[in-house]
Amino acid sequence: MIGEIEALGDQLRRVRESIGRVIFGQQEVIDQTLITLLAGGHALVIGVPGLAKTRLVETLGTVFGMEDKRVQCTPDLMPADIIGSEVLEDHEDGRRSFRFIPGPVFCQLLMADEINRASPRTQSALLQAMQEHRVTVAGQTHDLPRPFHVLATQNPLEQEGVYPLPEAQLDRFLMEIDIGYPDLEAERQMLLATTGSEVSVAEPVLNAEELMRAQRLVRRVPVGDGVVQAILDLVRKGRPDSTDLPEIEQQVAWGPGPRATQALMLAVRARALLGGRYAPSVDDVVALAGPILRHRMAINFGARADGVTIDDVIERLAAPFR
Repeated sequence: MIGEIEALGDQLRRVRESIGRVIFGQQEVIDQTLITLLAGGHALVIGVPGLAKTRLVETLGTVFGMEDKRVQCTPDLMPADIIGSEVLEDHEDGRRSFRFIPGPVFCQLLMADEINRASPRTQSALLQAMQEHRVTVAGQTHDLPRPFHVLATQNPLEQEGVYPLPEAQLDRFLMEIDIGYPDLEAERQMLLATTGSEVSVAEPVLNAEELMRAQRLVRRVPVGDGVVQAILDLVRKGRPDSTDLPEIEQQVAWGPGPRATQALMLAVRARALLGGRYAPSVDDVVALAGPILRHRMAINFGARADGVTIDDVIERLAAPFR
């Protein structure tokens, strides 16, 4: 197993280098996205327009050698536009039958661009696909390719023409990855690299089968009892009905469910492998608390009126483990 971890570490180093030729100044965002894929999950990427969210997803499809498709979400997008639909066909012998035409969800890496510009009905069309890796149309179940990952981009809710995602769908995303503006040096590199006569492109490093092998390896990484307990304590203290922190009980409307503990367990293992380590530590739990819990919790009206944010709450939960 040690040999497999070391070989995967070398592959991940080359993956980072390939992505780094295209995406500048977003190393933490890149690492969190890689952790999501290694853990076998889906990611919700949030940021204002123009921060290379779409380009990041396209680059990942190239680097991992996966079949990728893109859906541009708009208010008039219908569920059938994503999962597919049945059409009535006339045969030469006069018979009629329905034929299923697969939608763009039948791929290995689906990019749902600006997912919160689609209506809640259309957003919910991805629920079964994200959880069960299959879709049901007209009573017939159709399996999706393996691996299957959804990387959705979302504009901040303060912008016009967006709909908040349902809580049930948010819980299906392993991580919420926030993209901020690049620093001065990174933006300088980006400016020079993207406006010249030659534009750098990413190169394939892995293929789909190698990615699935890496995902199986992640699940075999040993996790110490201290890390397991830290995950349980962190998540359970974020629930108003089971916390021993008075401020959490007063500020949190609803807390993270069991999927949060599962997501943290897989993500800390993947982060350890990405860092070239053989087992995760409590530091990994603290580092991933924000991306894992941010979209699985909600603060109440009183907390918002007092200027409390969900990040403040998560910081309070993670403080004892630092």
